[in-house]
Amino acid sequence: MSSAPGVELERSIDSIQIGARHRTDLGDLESLAESIRQHGLLQPITVTPEGLLVCGRRRLEALRLLGMRKVNVWVRAGISGRLTELLAEQDENTLHKGLTLTETATLYAECKKLLSEDASRRQKASRFGSPSTPGMDGAVTVTAPQTTPAGDARVQAAVITTGKQGYTTLERVNSIQQVAADESVDPEIRARADTTLAAVDAGASVRPAFEAITGELAAADLDAMARAPDQSPELREAAETAAARLRAGEEPSTGEKPEIVARKALARARSDADNKARDAAAQVRRFAFTWNDLREWWSGYDPAVLAEGTTAEDWAAFEATLEGSLAFAEEIRRRRGET
Repeated sequence: MSSAPGVELERSIDSIQIGARHRTDLGDLESLAESIRQHGLLQPITVTPEGLLVCGRRRLEALRLLGMRKVNVWVRAGISGRLTELLAEQDENTLHKGLTLTETATLYAECKKLLSEDASRRQKASRFGSPSTPGMDGAVTVTAPQTTPAGDARVQAAVITTGKQGYTTLERVNSIQQVAADESVDPEIRARADTTLAAVDAGASVRPAFEAITGELAAADLDAMARAPDQSPELREAAETAAARLRAGEEPSTGEKPEIVARKALARARSDADNKARDAAAQVRRFAFTWNDLREWWSGYDPAVLAEGTTAEDWAAFEATLEGSLAFAEEIRRRRGET
């Protein structure tokens, strides 16, 4: 994969365009400005040839605080469209104030979408024989010689936004964000999703938060499915059972669609019924085998010998077994309608 060309140039600070940003709080700029005043700008600000900021927003604002009018910038070409603006969220300065987790997840979602679109465009261009353009093959370089990894757009987006390949946490935060933004969702659930996102930014664990919110959403949808007249009675009952299990915490939510959850519950109910039927058949066979094996068991024993030699403990055990067997037989007769 080729990397985009770049060069270091001096540029007027006022000529640098900021563009759309995900960061809403730039943090302590005075400390950063003091660090730059004492040690200089350790890492150049990165811009496109058109002057659009790629990374270094906090460094740029700190330079403004210092009254600087010009700065040496690293100019990068070959970064396509909106990806340029997304990469502007990456600031590698040691005094960098990181994005919150929800800000990172928002950046990740948009970056993933654009990477997928870029991949689709490249695939179409390749299919119809379009010549490749040097520096525009999807490589995204923020500082030489870094490029985005090949593969799943989720992995690429995660690496760009966090420096790591893991995307599960970001996907879960995105799911909560979607619930909070969906006006068709119950207002109470949306409000809880908003509260959950704030808690996540404050350090709350994402997985239980994700399971709680998506579980509430799925349970509400399963309730609607359980009431829907166009669904089969069997599926409605399974939906009702699945909703109860979600609310009781007996089955964690994985973010699946409610219909899939209901159908899994239905399959589980059918499997349980099949297992019970197999267990019942096994019981009947075992019962018949046991009593066929004991048919006329007494014929092999001499009552006189047993009366003389059996201990009180052994005899008590026999009588208890016999009494229990007779009571059990009476219950079976009653259920068979023979009494």
